[in-house]
Amino acid sequence: MSSESEIPGSPSVPEDEDSSKSVSKKAAKKEAAKQEKLRRRQEATAASAMSSLAVEEEGPLANNYGDVPLNELQSVDNPEAGKWSAAVYGKHWTEVGALIDSLKDQEVLIRGRVHTTRPVSGKLAFLVVRDRGFTVQCVVTLNPDYISRQMVKYVASLNRESIVDIVGVVSVPGVAIKGATQQVEVQVRKLYCVNKAMPTLPINIEDAARSEAEIEKALKEGEQLVRVNQDTRLNYRVLDVRTPANQAIFRIQSQVGAIFRQFLLSEGFVEIHTPKLIAGSSEGGSAVFKLDYKGQSACLAQSPQLHKQMSICGDFGRVFEIGPVFRAENSFTHRHLCEFTGLDVEMEIKKHYSEVMDLVDRLFVAMFDTLNEKCKKELEAVAKQYQFESLKYKPKTLRLTFEEGVQMLKDAGVEIDPLGDLSTEAERKLGQLVLEKYDTEFYILHRYPLAVRPFYTMPCHDNPIYSNSFDVFIRGEEIISGAQRVHVPEFLAERAQACGIDVATIATYIDSFRYGAPPHGGLGVGLERVVMLFCGLNNIRKTSLYPRDPLRLAP
Repeated sequence: MSSESEIPGSPSVPEDEDSSKSVSKKAAKKEAAKQEKLRRRQEATAASAMSSLAVEEEGPLANNYGDVPLNELQSVDNPEAGKWSAAVYGKHWTEVGALIDSLKDQEVLIRGRVHTTRPVSGKLAFLVVRDRGFTVQCVVTLNPDYISRQMVKYVASLNRESIVDIVGVVSVPGVAIKGATQQVEVQVRKLYCVNKAMPTLPINIEDAARSEAEIEKALKEGEQLVRVNQDTRLNYRVLDVRTPANQAIFRIQSQVGAIFRQFLLSEGFVEIHTPKLIAGSSEGGSAVFKLDYKGQSACLAQSPQLHKQMSICGDFGRVFEIGPVFRAENSFTHRHLCEFTGLDVEMEIKKHYSEVMDLVDRLFVAMFDTLNEKCKKELEAVAKQYQFESLKYKPKTLRLTFEEGVQMLKDAGVEIDPLGDLSTEAERKLGQLVLEKYDTEFYILHRYPLAVRPFYTMPCHDNPIYSNSFDVFIRGEEIISGAQRVHVPEFLAERAQACGIDVATIATYIDSFRYGAPPHGGLGVGLERVVMLFCGLNNIRKTSLYPRDPLRLAP
């Protein structure tokens, strides 16, 4: 099956005509039936080959390899249960990534996927085993004590991506191993297939891991390599995420969440969990997913905004949340999703909303420092497939007012509404100007026009046209929106009405400020967008494990 084919039902753009949909469905069914027939034929051939090998095999060496029966994998801890059970009983597992030259001459037990196989002769075969982004070369050599000819054939017949357990001895070759991350080899003594992958995969990991630069270079040299497009990757996401770059991206993402949580806990914040089913809009506007809630009208929360503010009124002082956020916009862009992971913060303000910006400064500089220090291998893996320059940022984050940003754009010849929001193009241009002038790709822009901010945003004391709000940018794209909030209930209700929000649907929110509320502010961050821009990626779907956009609800 070609890597460029698409799964029916997950189009990159909507179909325009019902007739084209019908033709597409018929063609898809025909292709699916064809592929299923091919798969069954290949499996039958493989089973026949394995059966023949079993008949040929004689003697005790037959116990050193083979498929593991399901009953042995059902939590059986008994050396008498079968040859695999006997082989692994009492042994300690070693991670592929932990195979280093200090283990020379030691016996190890490893588990991984068959990355590649390379039969050399009836007496020798190589296979590369992969586990969590690490690979090791394993050598199967005819040996009267361990390896039979039939075992060499068995290894050569293994399907890629099958899961195998190997018992072997670590050796250190005298030359560099180019096809594996680990610079040792495993001399195989026993090998068992724990789970078979199908003979033909929808996409090959090598194709999915290939960089655009490699493809272009091959084209110039007259060779055409497979380019796996985005929809195909997402349709077969479980395969796509096995590439080294994707393994690295989501480990970096995990670190971002962990750093965010640990930093805020160290600053006296309390982690909270707010409802995602609410009665009315949390941000204003119509971009909400509406649903029936036991006969009542409800929607999915656009943010935890209302409840995190209520939590401040509940005397928690400083709160944060990591959780799903839902936006129903039909945004077909590289940076928008219908569901993403929000990193949200709310805190009391003692004197000035700059206290929230101070927190952003410390938090994100610490985050970037930690990622650069702890995720070097992961960043290298991402850069190998998606080339990017390390993010430029300063120990003390640059702050510019919205008016200053507008003036920089005007000086560069960009026509812009001084009281409107910045377009995507204007944001990028401003990011370029800031980089040229201040040598940083991470900065804060504050005092936005009040008209472009949510209803709960506090106006500036010296000029109500502007607000005590800010956005934060990485590489010319916004990642954070934050502000001081209105904590006076009458004014809050007035602002909600002005923004077209039915006050009755947020009555409990407004009422929470009638019982005494401290000045406070906060911010919201998109986890996927932070990772996308830190790693210099061109599409947010690369940093969403199973993205949800206007056209995609699977897998």
